[in-house]
Amino acid sequence: MEKPSSMSSKAEMIERKLDNAFQTRALAEKLSDLLQIGDAILLRGPLGAGKSTLARALVRKLTSPDEEAPSPTFTLVQSYPTRAGFDLYHFDLYRLSDPDEAYELGLDEALSDGVALIEWPERLEDRLPPNRLDIELSVPTSALLAIDCEDEPRLARITAFGTWKMRIGELAHD
Repeated sequence: MEKPSSMSSKAEMIERKLDNAFQTRALAEKLSDLLQIGDAILLRGPLGAGKSTLARALVRKLTSPDEEAPSPTFTLVQSYPTRAGFDLYHFDLYRLSDPDEAYELGLDEALSDGVALIEWPERLEDRLPPNRLDIELSVPTSALLAIDCEDEPRLARITAFGTWKMRIGELAHD
């Protein structure tokens, strides 16, 4: 695992093995303690990799353990006032065809007064927020074929950009 050393232009990256859904939720809870206004959390990975599990855990940690936290697949964005004093904006960009559409949905505003949690960030192309944490979740192909792969092990490849370079080390350990 690489430990962050400076604010150089290159990204800092760590990998974490997550043995089950509990560890995926624990990563989200640890992440919640590090968030600052202007941050973007980008979730990548195939269907069934655990993006929704991580997103839901992050929303619940910042709001209420009983928060419903549905995926914004059809609404495209869902906002949550948090106990931390900022709003969390959960974007699902899967259905977008142009990066400008994300900004029309309020991505700039979300980053100016809150935190953006973004699923399918590939739709932003080269217009990614500068202070971002990319979390790519992967699972073995055999697990994706299972009916319920939530408790299958997965790998989280976490890459920090901008101000996240100074905080990524906090995510390296349980």
